Amino acid sequence: MYVKNALSLADAKEIAAAAEAEALKNNWSVTIAVLDDGGNLLFLQRLDEAPLGSIVVAQEKARTALLFKRPTKAFEEIVAGGRMAMLTLPGATPIEGGLPLLNGGRIIGSIGVSGVQSPQDAQIASAGVEVAAKL
Repeated sequence: MYVKNALSLADAKEIAAAAEAEALKNNWSVTIAVLDDGGNLLFLQRLDEAPLGSIVVAQEKARTALLFKRPTKAFEEIVAGGRMAMLTLPGATPIEGGLPLLNGGRIIGSIGVSGVQSPQDAQIASAGVEVAAKL
């Protein structure tokens, strides 16, 4: 049997707080979603003035990163390269801003950010990834 680490609510809040700090530093209004390793929403934070649509998009970016064990940017690049068949993959949101959360080389969850330009969303999510690696 495997023994695995699992994100607690306190961990998710710490990850989201790091992402929030990066967003606030740049005056970006976003939604931050942290999922557990089963793809369940553990923590959601919508900053003031973040678009309403970013609530669902942040969760879907996080879910894609978790399900496929890779950043959503990889899917965005594949689609941009002309492989439109990728758009038919169930559960795949090909928009940068979703990242898997790793600890000890294993996926413990994911983070998705939405609300500004996709590279900026990814920059914010990366701040959360750094915290997860140190848990």
